[in-house]
Amino acid sequence: MRWYYESVLGWPTAPGTPVRLRTGVRFDVLDVPVQAGHAALRRLGPPGATPRRPGFPVALRGGRMLLLVAAGGAEELPGLLEWLEWGSLPLDLTAVGAGGLVEAPLLPATGATEAAGSAGATDVAGSADVAGSAAAGSADVGRVGRGSALPPPRPRDHDGRARRGAAVWLRPPEQEGGAETSLPALSAVGGTAAAPDLARLVHTLATECHRFRLSSRCASPRLARATR
Repeated sequence: MRWYYESVLGWPTAPGTPVRLRTGVRFDVLDVPVQAGHAALRRLGPPGATPRRPGFPVALRGGRMLLLVAAGGAEELPGLLEWLEWGSLPLDLTAVGAGGLVEAPLLPATGATEAAGSAGATDVAGSADVAGSAAAGSADVGRVGRGSALPPPRPRDHDGRARRGAAVWLRPPEQEGGAETSLPALSAVGGTAAAPDLARLVHTLATECHRFRLSSRCASPRLARATR
């Protein structure tokens, strides 16, 4: 798996196990609750739905969604939130940038994670389905050697890493043309053919994080009354 990320995608990794990717070099990461992330992706539209499709890489880890953005995006986040008038509100929206590390998602089974990403799962149960699909592996990936750009076949989830919350791809990075070309960036005014503008993405994520926080607060008193 380390070979794939370093040699195929050109993403630097850190020593040790599990494999971890260095942020701030080729990409940064926005980290949000998975429910808010799915809602934001629905608002932005599924990949291929419009000329400005949000086809950037997205991963899941436990109850969190990790959205890859252009390197430098983490540094821009506080200023963007202030500019978009979200700075005074407590949002469960964080970023990992220069000097940071994120767990490398398990290698995608052919077609499984991209199909799940295009479908746009709607809740935590949908996230579990995606994780299950990614963890299952694929027996018909075909023979892939070190000279191929495709990820090698992954063994089935015998040790249960994915079921215990290991990172998995919801929308794997594109290999053709370089994965970084699809990453949301502040300089991409209006967005590119593969990703929305970073400011639009942050505003959408902040909106959905705020909605999720409010809905969770409203649900808590009702749950407390129901359990009395």
